[in-house]
Amino acid sequence: VAATQPSTNWHLKENAREHHTSKFSSEELIVRRGQAFTITFNGTEQPEKNLIFIAETGPKPSKATKTLATFDISSTVSKEGWSAVLQTTSSNSVSISISSPHNAVIGRYKLSVQSGSSSPATLGTFVLLFNPWSSGDDVFMPNKAECEEYVLEEFGIIFAGNKNRISSFGWNFGQFQGDILNICLSIMDRSLYYRQDPITDVSHRHDPRYLGRVLSAMVNANDDQGVVLGNWSGKYEGGKNPSSWTGSGEILQSWKKSGFKPVKYGQCWVFAAVLTTVLRCLGIPTRTITNFSSAHDADGNLRVDEYYDADGNHLERGADSVWNFHVWNESWFTRNDLGPSYSGWQVLDATPQEESGGIYQCGPASRYAIKEGEVDLDYDCPFVFAEVNADCMYWNYDSATGKKTLIFSKSTEIGDSISTKAVGRDDRVDVTRDYKYEEGSAKERDIYKKARKKLGLEDKFDPTAPTQDEIEQKPDISGKFKVAGSLEVGKDLNLLLVLENLQSDAKTVNVNMSAWSTLYTRRRVNEIWKNSISVTLAPKEEKQFPIKIKYPEYQQQLTTDKTIQVTALCHVEDGIQVLVQRNIILDNPALDIQVLGEAKVNKEVVVEVAFTNPIDTEVKDCVLQVEGSDLLQGVLELRIPPLKASEKSSTKFKLIPSEAGSKHLLVNFSCDKFADIKTFKMVNVIN
Repeated sequence: VAATQPSTNWHLKENAREHHTSKFSSEELIVRRGQAFTITFNGTEQPEKNLIFIAETGPKPSKATKTLATFDISSTVSKEGWSAVLQTTSSNSVSISISSPHNAVIGRYKLSVQSGSSSPATLGTFVLLFNPWSSGDDVFMPNKAECEEYVLEEFGIIFAGNKNRISSFGWNFGQFQGDILNICLSIMDRSLYYRQDPITDVSHRHDPRYLGRVLSAMVNANDDQGVVLGNWSGKYEGGKNPSSWTGSGEILQSWKKSGFKPVKYGQCWVFAAVLTTVLRCLGIPTRTITNFSSAHDADGNLRVDEYYDADGNHLERGADSVWNFHVWNESWFTRNDLGPSYSGWQVLDATPQEESGGIYQCGPASRYAIKEGEVDLDYDCPFVFAEVNADCMYWNYDSATGKKTLIFSKSTEIGDSISTKAVGRDDRVDVTRDYKYEEGSAKERDIYKKARKKLGLEDKFDPTAPTQDEIEQKPDISGKFKVAGSLEVGKDLNLLLVLENLQSDAKTVNVNMSAWSTLYTRRRVNEIWKNSISVTLAPKEEKQFPIKIKYPEYQQQLTTDKTIQVTALCHVEDGIQVLVQRNIILDNPALDIQVLGEAKVNKEVVVEVAFTNPIDTEVKDCVLQVEGSDLLQGVLELRIPPLKASEKSSTKFKLIPSEAGSKHLLVNFSCDKFADIKTFKMVNVIN
């Protein structure tokens, strides 16, 4: 006899509260593994007798792959598998508490019940997620405040700039908004791993290591038509400039709406922010990490080689590079494959830099393994180790003879001020010591040598015993660039080149100087200025040479990263060359946000954003974009009339907050002269 279709009460509110899933706005039950949830249903005859439940997920559920479970009513929760415990019964309905194992496959399940000899009746579907609140789960995080931040917080701060001037901007992760959970589930079903072998792929989805690696590949578009297409050219036609995004929601929604075509364009923080959204959504504690002076070691020798010609021009020779900053992720889970000391924070990097196992994916690399130089452990430890700890070699290259000479090397340049947002506060926390021992210490050098040895590199190049063309001679002069005055877009740039003669006889120096606009990856985009001077320095003399680059000279050439690299290659007669370099970041003018009145749930509140044009020409094409989880739906875009020189604009708009608590409003302002001026404001919403 076919059973009548039972009607199910999923107790959405109560279960969500117990399972820390209340922030999802869903009509479907969303629960975490290894923890009981309660459902009530009717329409089964003699409910308490011989009920069998079936939970199944994936394309071909089976017990062998742990994607199918059948279980009957028992008196206690099973330690190993799924279980159902009877709560209450009445004449026509039954309440059951269902528990999944700590290592259950995550994803969308179908739940059915079978009574006696009748065929199974579907109760409906639910989504099962990782459970960082449960001590048996691989992602268990004992500190509750950290669970709140790294799983439930929808606002983040990403650090950028360079190590001399760290800047930051807000990001709306928005992992609980709208359709994001469904989009995250479809990301898993579109990976190369799933396409090649869906049954095996789904059976591995109990493992945060596996999913972290798969999702690091899926967030970039390389190989698999993933979410975001990278672009580091400085030209972003046909898409959005990477610096214009303010949250992940718009990106993930666009990917789905376009029929899963990669969204244009991203750079490192976009990949890291989208991966944070996806992993937090699935319940894996995750944060973004910014590494300043980050090495991209393309040839795996834990060294970054940079080449210059005689005029001081940087040569695009070799694929190694140093970025002003690079953003990746850390996710928290155990490493049963490596052992307990390697558990905890794991590095994942979704930016497509180097292939790993034939596709653009990176990690998980245990942060502890990186610190200890254990570069032979899974996954991608040599690449991450180099990002924070490579040595820098600066070479002079003569293209006519093919001869290269070492200008100088630095072992303390890479991996500076490694930063992340504080738990529960909008502050920066420095985690450099978690990645490496103190720069310049004997321990740090020992770890570096240990890492090279594990990679079989100790013979090719030992920083302590260079080969003939790698012997560093002592320079006769030293140099540096000093900033004189403010560093603001719209103002002239005033610098001083300071040269000092270190010897007790006079020196003649020919100096070739240039300034280029660059991306944050230090890739040169446009030449702004160049000049050469010849100077004589008396014994031990220090001289200063003023450099002025006017705003009209750099305005057209500047990239949206607002970075300028100034270089001076100094040829000392009868001596060795000295390279002087500085990466400068210009500040945008400020935006001011005011919330006019109290912010209350479901009540309108007015926000005012003010901007003053700081330059003496008109700015036009002004656009304001605003977003914030629980403050407004999606992204609000407002066009603003042109602003004359020194004119102030004030724009007002309304919000209707949907939930109480401390929420963040993110604002991005752009016009033809200033790109992507970002700010955020905390809004305390009351009931």
